[in-house]
Amino acid sequence: MEQRTVHEILDWLKYIAIAVILALLIRHFIVLNIKVPTQSMLPTIQLEDQVLVNRFIYRFRTPRRGDIIVFKYPDNPEELYVKRLIGLEGEEVEIIDGELYIDGRLIEEEYLYEEMRGSFGPYRVPEGGYFMMGDNRNDSNDSRFWNNQFVAGHQIIGKAFFTLFPLGRTGVMK
Repeated sequence: MEQRTVHEILDWLKYIAIAVILALLIRHFIVLNIKVPTQSMLPTIQLEDQVLVNRFIYRFRTPRRGDIIVFKYPDNPEELYVKRLIGLEGEEVEIIDGELYIDGRLIEEEYLYEEMRGSFGPYRVPEGGYFMMGDNRNDSNDSRFWNNQFVAGHQIIGKAFFTLFPLGRTGVMK
C-alpha cells in the first residue's frame, strides 16, 4: 500500500475510535436508551417502546413524585425496571378501595390506565427509599409486591423523558 492510503486509513480509524468512545461516554453518563418489555406503564409507555433515560438529572436534584424512573429492580439488581415514583422517604403510602393516599391525603392521578382495584398497605417509606408503581396498576409488578419493597437512591439509573420509537408515538413523557 502506498503511504497516502495508509495515512487515510489511520485517519478514519482515529475518527471511528473517537466516535465510539464518545458514544460509550454518553451512554454511560448522560443518556441511556432502553426497550420496555412489559405493559406495566400503560398508557404512558407502550409495550416494546424505546425510551430515552436522563442519567444525570438526579445529580442536580432529587427525584420527585410523579417522575418516571428507571432503576435496578430491588429483588434482582441485574434487571432494570421502569415505574412512576409514588412515595418519598418518610411518607405513608396506602391504597384504599383503589384510591391512592399519601400521609392520609387523596392523590389525584390522571395518568392511570384504568381504575385501580383493591386495597394495599399502609407502607412507610424508609429514609433514602422510594415507593414505585406502574401506571397500569392492575397489571404491574411494583413496590406493593416485591420482597424488597423500596428502591434505594443508589439503585436509580435516571429519569425516563422521551419515547424514541416507534416513530408514531415519539414524544416527551409526562
